[in-house]
Amino acid sequence: MRNILITGGAGFIGSHVVELFVRKYPEYRIITLDKLTYAGSLDNLKCVEGASNHLFINGDITDRKVVEAIFAEHNIDGVIHLAAESHVDRSIDAPMHFAVNNILGTITLLEAARKAWAGAEEGKRFHHVSTDEVYGALPLDGGIFTEESRYEPHSPYSASKASSDHFVRAYHDTYSLPTVITNCSNNYGERQYPEKLIPLFINNIIERKPLPVYGKGLNVRDWLYVGDHARAIDTVFHHGRNGGTYNVGGSNEWSNIELIKRVIAIVDRELGRSEGESMSLIHYVTDRAGHDLRYAIDSQLLQSELGWRPEMNFDDGLLQTVRWYIKQR
Repeated sequence: MRNILITGGAGFIGSHVVELFVRKYPEYRIITLDKLTYAGSLDNLKCVEGASNHLFINGDITDRKVVEAIFAEHNIDGVIHLAAESHVDRSIDAPMHFAVNNILGTITLLEAARKAWAGAEEGKRFHHVSTDEVYGALPLDGGIFTEESRYEPHSPYSASKASSDHFVRAYHDTYSLPTVITNCSNNYGERQYPEKLIPLFINNIIERKPLPVYGKGLNVRDWLYVGDHARAIDTVFHHGRNGGTYNVGGSNEWSNIELIKRVIAIVDRELGRSEGESMSLIHYVTDRAGHDLRYAIDSQLLQSELGWRPEMNFDDGLLQTVRWYIKQR
């Protein structure tokens, strides 16, 4: 039996990873550690409720005693680290909060793993889940992020994630800690807290509230279905090279305004409204400070080396997501 610690497992992406591992690996024991902040909820883990190979622990990754006790009591031999503050707007308002949670929290976990696995690193794995935002921004007319792209974070959030990435690599290089890093593009899907673009706009359309669009809505993002991301994490955790980094993207770029109009069309149709009825809700607002123009991820290394591919068609994934939020409203 392998004992896998998944941090942030009651959050959006984390709960999908927990669900996948609990169901796919009944021989594993999955320990979920989550602080249950505003973006984490035990409702997200109802999918594994009653599973004999799952244990939930309410705790903080920055609490050294809690983390070390979990490693000792549960003989942890694998970590999938997703716990993080992740909303850029919030990071602009509270950069210190992001530094403490995303940087010091990661170091706390790395130290616990280093001490627990010292001299017995064989078969162990520390998987750090990061973001494409560490690479900065791309021009609208071309370019793509690869694993060799230079780090140029532009927000306190992306700076905190870039720092944590560097600490993970430093622990691999200095202490031979068996680590892997994945940097993913924007995720969408069920269970995402409605402060992020897609669920926020779905809910606002449902409730006929304004749809605030930064600038002219021309910022471009690569969108990845959360289930595809969970499969990528599974693949890299089990088969990635020690010390390796893998980019995870959907090869699915949309400008914000194009995406919003697509969401409007689906929600209006699902609610039986007339076509384009909610277009009048679009409201352009002053652009966000440090708003990166475009992200695009090259996942060729992950695809060629480990055989992962995104499977969810964007239209199908978006429809499935909209229907989930309508049902959960």
